[in-house]
This record gives sequence, C-alpha cells and structure tokens, in this order.
Amino acid sequence: MGIVPLAKALELAQEYDLDLVEVAANARPPVCKLMDYGKFKYESAMKAREARKNQAHTVIKEMKLRPKIDPHDYDTKKGHVVRFLKQGDKVKITIMFRGREQSRPELGYRLLQRLAEDVQDLGFIESNPKQDGRNMIMVLGPHKKKTEAMAEARQAQEARKADAKANPGKSQNAAEGDHVEDEAEVEVEAPAEASAEA
Repeated sequence: MGIVPLAKALELAQEYDLDLVEVAANARPPVCKLMDYGKFKYESAMKAREARKNQAHTVIKEMKLRPKIDPHDYDTKKGHVVRFLKQGDKVKITIMFRGREQSRPELGYRLLQRLAEDVQDLGFIESNPKQDGRNMIMVLGPHKKKTEAMAEARQAQEARKADAKANPGKSQNAAEGDHVEDEAEVEVEAPAEASAEA
C-alpha cells in the first residue's frame, strides 16, 4: 500500500477488521502489515516448535570397560558403541584400572585402539586416549551428524509403516524374523487343511 500515515493505516486495519502489526521496527519508515494477529502468533509459535523438533542435541554417551574384559563382554559393549554412533551420538570410552592394572596402562591403550579400529566405519577418534587418574579416556565422534541419523531413522520408520499398510496380514513379529513368519504361515494354513478334510 506504500507509505501512509499511522492514523490512515489504523483506519484501514479497522475497515478490513484486521490488526496493524509492526514487522520491521528498525526500518525507516517502520514496516507494518495488515493481518490477523492471533493467527500470526499461532503460526510463528508452530514454526518455532518445528525448528526445535528438528534441532539435534549433542549427547555424549559413556561406555566403561576394564583392561581384562572378556571377549563376549567386549562384543556386547562394542555393540552399544556401534548403536550410539549410528544414532549420531559421541561416545566417551572409559577404561577403569584397579590395583596393579594401573602399572600397565598399555593394556588400556591397546584396548581403546582395538575398539576404535572395530568401529572406524561409523566413527573417528575425536580425543586420543589419555590417562586420568585411575582411568583412561577416549572420545569417539560419529561420521554422521545427529540430524542425518535422525532423518534416516524417521525414513526407516516411515518405510516400516508403509510396509505394514501394504501387508496388513503380517504381524509385527513376522516382519522382524523369517522363523516367526514361517510359524505364522503354518498357523494360518493349519485351519484351512482341517476344513478341507471335514
């Protein structure tokens, strides 16, 4: 509408049954819009909420190990580290030394290096191993950013939902494993055979 006096702008707002909202106070002259202010507040709140939802919070997960860890326990702990890195989180690995183990820090260093090599396709060493009193600490950072990991997880979830809609006969357990799927088929076919014999 161009530059108009404030009184004229207020009159226009009243005429159209709208509010006169200042959108750029620092401009010369200040920029105003004719709009429904309640609707504007609601839309801006929704945009802010959406932005917060997509914002990723940096989380550092911690995994504690011992220098003489059992191979099976090591595999379990490594699985947790892999899961954290896939989710886009940083992982702080702590090796806890007790008693005489403190005189052998190379055991902890080797264990940390082995773990870093095992997960190198998912993460990298962000902070090299360093001794901190009775503990040795290393931080692994993910190759993927948290937002990318969240987006991938959302896509996978949507794909599962779409698959569930496309195949409504399959149960959730059937979709997860072939063994359960075979059992479900047997259960479905057994009543059909019984009715054929009768």
